[in-house]
Amino acid sequence: MRGLELHTVCEEAHCPNMGECWGRGTATFMILGDVCTRACGFCAVKTGLPGSPPDAGEPGRVADAVERMGLRHAVITSVNRDDQPDGGASVFAATIGEIRRRVPGCAIEVLIPDFKGSEEALRIVAEARPDVLNHNVETVPRLYRKARSGANFDRSIELLGRSKAAGLLTKSGVMVGLGEEWGELEETIRAIRSAGTDVLTIGQYLRPSPKHLPVVRYYTPEEFDRLRDFALDLGYEHVESAPLVRSSYHAEQHVPRP
Repeated sequence: MRGLELHTVCEEAHCPNMGECWGRGTATFMILGDVCTRACGFCAVKTGLPGSPPDAGEPGRVADAVERMGLRHAVITSVNRDDQPDGGASVFAATIGEIRRRVPGCAIEVLIPDFKGSEEALRIVAEARPDVLNHNVETVPRLYRKARSGANFDRSIELLGRSKAAGLLTKSGVMVGLGEEWGELEETIRAIRSAGTDVLTIGQYLRPSPKHLPVVRYYTPEEFDRLRDFALDLGYEHVESAPLVRSSYHAEQHVPRP
């Protein structure tokens, strides 16, 4: 990773599952630099104005890392790049293409931003045909202004619906513990499913630093089980629900394999 000058969200977001996932042959690469143009109240990734345009050589280096690490499932995510006309969609597509060419047996999941609602940007990614298209809703609509600067709940649901309509396996995730009510959480899970979303992840929000939003409460393992059962009853194909679950946790299990 260091030699190829790459970033992983595993490290940037202080994920508690990094050792387990890397040991299973799964890693999440963060493309388009390490500076995000948004400032979400829960996220540990650096925010500001990126100092340079996207690196044209990055897709090839990601594919090189996937090959060297012998990955069987690669997740590609990014910072928000609202400074770019397509939000970085073309770099996602190029990265998918390079991995397909170099490591054809590796499943590819993309965890994409909302591209400010651009249908053209989403089309660029969808036409590259990732095995899974993931976009996290993160929290209930009431908390968006506080937790997801620059995002819009309805826009995210529409993105998931358009992705499903394009014939992709779709996935989303929510965090709990930011101050949502149980009923709000159920309605959010129902809204995500109404967009045709196949896979859902539910995990406990953990405060990355004193500068980030506080944890309002911690959910019990039994409550995570209740949320999993509720989601499965709505028709999700796969649900990961536990305190340390993150977007890419057990990601390799979400893709049908021969």
